[in-house]
Amino acid sequence: MNASARSRRATAACAAALALALSGCGAGAGSGDGAVSLGFVNGGDTEFHTCLQASVKDTADARDAKLYTANSHQNPGTELSNIEDMISRDVDALIVQTVNVDALKGDIAKARSANIPIFLTSVVTDDPSDILGAVVVDLAQVGELDAGFVEKDAAGGQVEVGVIAGAPGAASDLLVNGFTKALPDNAKVVANQPGMFNAAKAQDVAENMIQAHPKLRYAFVANEEMAFGALKAFQAAGADVKIVTVNGTDHGLAAVKDGRFAATVANSAMTTGKIAVTNTISLLDKKKTDKIAMTPISLITADNVSSAPQYCSAGAKKS
Repeated sequence: MNASARSRRATAACAAALALALSGCGAGAGSGDGAVSLGFVNGGDTEFHTCLQASVKDTADARDAKLYTANSHQNPGTELSNIEDMISRDVDALIVQTVNVDALKGDIAKARSANIPIFLTSVVTDDPSDILGAVVVDLAQVGELDAGFVEKDAAGGQVEVGVIAGAPGAASDLLVNGFTKALPDNAKVVANQPGMFNAAKAQDVAENMIQAHPKLRYAFVANEEMAFGALKAFQAAGADVKIVTVNGTDHGLAAVKDGRFAATVANSAMTTGKIAVTNTISLLDKKKTDKIAMTPISLITADNVSSAPQYCSAGAKKS
């Protein structure tokens, strides 16, 4: 596409942005004719999503890329509407943190029909030929790492384990399946309920869980925000339940360090966002780049908490 065409498209895109009233038309300081335009459709409102978007924005700004953002708030229907809105802006590529992997089929079909490639964060489709690329957190392995902690810590003893999942679909299912399948035979899952990635909901789930299973020894919680809600419930009940969780935020690491959480699996949202934008632009430019990249993960306990990667950019603000 030549510079004048890009200029016309950028003007039209900004006009569409005002009409659609999503997040506005944002340009990097050095952007102008020839700047790449990206759409980012975020899936929810957890700290992960907030930090991911902050990293996407920071990296886009650093690359002089125009960025448009929208949030699907865990609703697959809203996600499809956001995809359609981004298509109307005629962006060069879409970066999508999906609400539910089942929603992706329709999203990809819509974008493909408009000749706009999709780059995925956190998950990848069964057939990656339909997408530009992805940066993937091996969520099954994240669950496996937490299960490995339980196996080692239980040391062969018969223990009861509870699971507080997130929202059904996408990340939560992969995390929970990875965790439960990797547990040893001596660790029995006695409860598995969704906390919907909401701390208050997770607290309610944990209250019910500990009442029904007073011998509960471990709880796997699908993110640290929910883990703090579960912690309140367990503490109020006077229950000594070891919490293993996911993310590696500053608050989560502090809880691991002082023993409130037994372990977490660090997977930096900042790193995921940085890879997403960098690889999207490189793949658009036909540069040699891994189509499917991996976000590094690591099990963090009190013994190695100082080695955890930075989770979120310093300027990011939780919405």
